Amino acid sequence: MSAPAPSPLAIVDAEPLPRQEEVLTEPALAFVAELHRRFTPRRDELLARRAERRAEIARTSTLDFLPETAAIRADDSWKVAPAPAALNDRRVEITGPTDRKMTINALNSGARVWLADFEDASAPTWENVVLGQLNLIDAYTRNIDFTDERSGKSYALRPNEELATVVMRPRGWHLNERHLTDADGTPVPGAFVDFGLYFFHNAKRLIDLGKGPYFYLPKTESHLEARLWNEVFVFAQDYLGIPQGTVRATVLIETITAAYEMEEILYELRDHASGLNAGRWDYLFSIVKNFRDGGAKFVLPDRNAVTMTAPFMRAYTELLVRTCHKRGAHAIGGMAAFIPSRKDPEVNKVAFEKVRADKDREANDGFDGSWVAHPDLVPIAMESFDKVLGDKPNQKDRLREDVFVKAEDLIAIDSLDAKPTYNGLVNAVQVGIRYIEAWLRGLGAVAIFNLMEDAATAEISRSQIWQWINAGVVLDNGEKVTAELARKVAAEELANIRAEIGEEAFAAGNWQQAHDLLLKVSLDEDYADFLTLPAYEQLKG
Repeated sequence: MSAPAPSPLAIVDAEPLPRQEEVLTEPALAFVAELHRRFTPRRDELLARRAERRAEIARTSTLDFLPETAAIRADDSWKVAPAPAALNDRRVEITGPTDRKMTINALNSGARVWLADFEDASAPTWENVVLGQLNLIDAYTRNIDFTDERSGKSYALRPNEELATVVMRPRGWHLNERHLTDADGTPVPGAFVDFGLYFFHNAKRLIDLGKGPYFYLPKTESHLEARLWNEVFVFAQDYLGIPQGTVRATVLIETITAAYEMEEILYELRDHASGLNAGRWDYLFSIVKNFRDGGAKFVLPDRNAVTMTAPFMRAYTELLVRTCHKRGAHAIGGMAAFIPSRKDPEVNKVAFEKVRADKDREANDGFDGSWVAHPDLVPIAMESFDKVLGDKPNQKDRLREDVFVKAEDLIAIDSLDAKPTYNGLVNAVQVGIRYIEAWLRGLGAVAIFNLMEDAATAEISRSQIWQWINAGVVLDNGEKVTAELARKVAAEELANIRAEIGEEAFAAGNWQQAHDLLLKVSLDEDYADFLTLPAYEQLKG
């Protein structure tokens, strides 16, 4: 007996968008509906499993490598599929949302890869979700240009052979798309909307261009979640009649639980895997979230004091490089988030030296590539990797067998010699309010204090406020972090913003709303798993 026809999907509470019919075609929506029908029940089970695992961590305050998968780790014979030509050299990757200007600039940037982001760098308004897909279709068919209304500057694509390879990042498992529901009124997971529309419209087109449908998988917490993605890929390739193994996925190891399952994640995706990535803010956010009741030894200092050279972060990145290279996968390093100043060359000089040192460290540690947030940083990162790689596309032959990481090394937070400060609390409030305000206006990638911030920034900021209050942290100035202190700092920041931008701009923004939301997720006794869940309820569009 054949499977029942997929339920038709309904578009709800969404204003019509220009050219949306080119994205939301009946065949494309039928494909998304079939993904939803087949795989959302398993997605729901895996989200429930996250909660169970978190409860176990609360009980034990520890994590370990999984005994039930020891045989996979011990088996040296398996490797991931060889990288396709378009993904073999990934020495510099640029990240950013899929608005029209960014699409052109990222493809033209000189980076080898563009992470086209529907996740943390994109607020999921319906406009961003649908028109972001349209921009990518237009880019692949070379029907894209852009003129900046303010400057009059025009943007157009360089020749195809000069463009970055696109690796698209859909939303994480936990986020639903409220504007697309099934016959029962159940929203479709955002991951299936983003993946499904992109894959359906572009997979064959990308193959014809000598590339393929490549993805970054965010917020993965276990190898079982990677297994679900693999099942999605197998089904999707069969559905469109393209060869198995055409899809390639790079998994962000940005949760503490995934750090204990890196080999298993690669194993589950092995026919479709192309690498792992080491992030910072989401990883730290995950540590706070999972060990938030673990006592003083899990208290993180100011986020900017936790660099990739902190002992527990170094354990994580070195284990990632060793794991990837053992299995023939690319190891991709973290983000250089600095945004160059057009006015202050001294700021740029200092920041560029920090970026260079960071990228030199990654290249020398064995990473095959790294991320930048701005086109001006591409040459700096490129130079760092060129020095180490030369003409080689990667350094996967560097096995890092000198690295040995024990389970406890990954959560040795108290090995870091730094403490929370009053300035750190102020910065968390400042960045939290400013980022959330922009997000509520539909912006996911926001320049704040010369850094490109995304949703992960707001997550670590509010998590640190929550952790410091609940752990009774005393700051460097002798003040204890309390809800009252957080409210006082937030009120001062709101007044500072009002003075900085003027009454009219303040009234036109979402500042009070952002202030209130930051305090809610920072002060509520029940810690919200993701800031973006309550924020999405307030997002217009």
